[in-house]
Amino acid sequence: MKANFSYLLVMVLFIIGGQFTFAQESDWKAPKTADALKNPFKGNAKATAEGKRIYEQMCVLCHGVKGKGNGEAGLTLDKKPANFLAFKVKKESDGVIFWKITNGKAPMAAYEELLTEDQRWQLVNYIRELEK
Repeated sequence: MKANFSYLLVMVLFIIGGQFTFAQESDWKAPKTADALKNPFKGNAKATAEGKRIYEQMCVLCHGVKGKGNGEAGLTLDKKPANFLAFKVKKESDGVIFWKITNGKAPMAAYEELLTEDQRWQLVNYIRELEK
């Protein structure tokens, strides 16, 4: 009986986990040129702190406090926001994440005109911090 319960629990967690990573399985791919974009703030703690401030103002509502894609507004969307802790996102280059923030793809807004280039890179820094 205990073995069956453990198996059932693992299967439920697998299914639930699959629902939370579904958004990352989308076909949203940045162009190859995005990989060449270099983060001018990589390793800059002050820029990361500024990225956190921007994240809390502009991103947390959809992506959640810890970046799991489970923010209050995000839960209402048909296509769920990215889970920044998912392997697919972790393996993306800083340039790809910057490109996605810049260009958006519905329901994700494009932030090219709302945030400066520096602010978008600062967000990339903070998203990387969420992974830790």
